[in-house]
Formats: sequence, C-alpha cells, structure tokens
Amino acid sequence: MSVRKGHMNLTVDAQAEANRASERLMTLVVRDRDRAAFAALYRLFAPRVKGYAMRGGLGASEAEELAQEVMIAVWQRAETYDASQSAVGTWIFAIARNRRIDWLRRERRPELDPNDPMLVPAPESAADEQLALAQNRRTLQKAMESLPESQSDLLRLAYIEGKTQSAIAAERNIPLGTVKSRMRAALEHLKGAMKESA
Repeated sequence: MSVRKGHMNLTVDAQAEANRASERLMTLVVRDRDRAAFAALYRLFAPRVKGYAMRGGLGASEAEELAQEVMIAVWQRAETYDASQSAVGTWIFAIARNRRIDWLRRERRPELDPNDPMLVPAPESAADEQLALAQNRRTLQKAMESLPESQSDLLRLAYIEGKTQSAIAAERNIPLGTVKSRMRAALEHLKGAMKESA
C-alpha cells in the first residue's frame, strides 16, 4: 500500500512539474512568440491530441492532420490564453475538442449530387416573359421615383434594408402609425401604377 502511495505521489509530482513546464513554454509563446518554446509545446501536446482524436473515432492520418490544425490554432490564438482561467493542457484540449467536432461535422455532410433537382438551374424564361418583366421593372422604377421622399425612404428601409416598421419609426423619430400610413399609401400608389401599365 505504501509503495502504491509513493508511486501516486511521484505521478502527481511529475504531472505538476509537466504543468509548470507547459505554463513556462506557453508564457514564452504568448509574450515573445518564441518558436523554440512553441516547438517544445508541439512535441509535448501534438501526440496527445492525436491520441485523443483517434480515441474519438478518427483514423491515424486524420488524427495527425487534426493535431496539426490544433497546434496551428494554438500558435495563432496564443494571446487569447489566460493562465488564470485554465491550465495549458486544458486550453489546448478545448481547442482540440472543438476542432474534432468541426471535423466530424464536415465529414458527415452528404456529397452533393449534381443531378439533384434542387441544384439544377431553372430554365430560362421565354423572351416575351423577359420583356414583360423588364417592362414591369421600368414601370415600378418610375412609380418609385414619383413617390414623395418621405414614402420612398420608408420603402427603401423596409424592403431593401429589411428593417421592421418599429425600427424605422425609431430610426426616423416618427410615430409608428405615421410609418404605417405612409407605407400603405406608397404601396397603394405602386399597385395602381402597376395596374395601369398592365
């Protein structure tokens, strides 16, 4: 029993020393962008991340690639590491976990079938339909230009910028009822113009 306890103390001490060493290396990477310190961190953590990825269901080559992605992210995001929030290993494995989830999502996406009806472009409309559509656009454009600025501005905000009537009222500092009535009048004007040209 005492031998096992002594062995446990050695393991805990070794782990504590490994944590301190990784903290020192990470400090050098964060503070100085020290490449040698990063290389040491890479040697320390990349094999462990690879093992974690393989236990999570990735093959050896995918796990190796994931480990490289994770360590590149560690280098690129080093300044975001906060020793008061977590140990270096915890931080690195949080990145690894997120990258593994992203990897699995990418791999599980179905392949696109180029013959899928949803991917086939709609056939071009007939020339007379295109002509009618162009005429409608011109009519609508003229009708829009004939609107008072107070109405065309509200339509632009609603239909081009996608703002709600409440947001428009707040932005333009006018009552919501005014926004609604101006927009209703503008839409009636446009509808009338379109009917006249039909």
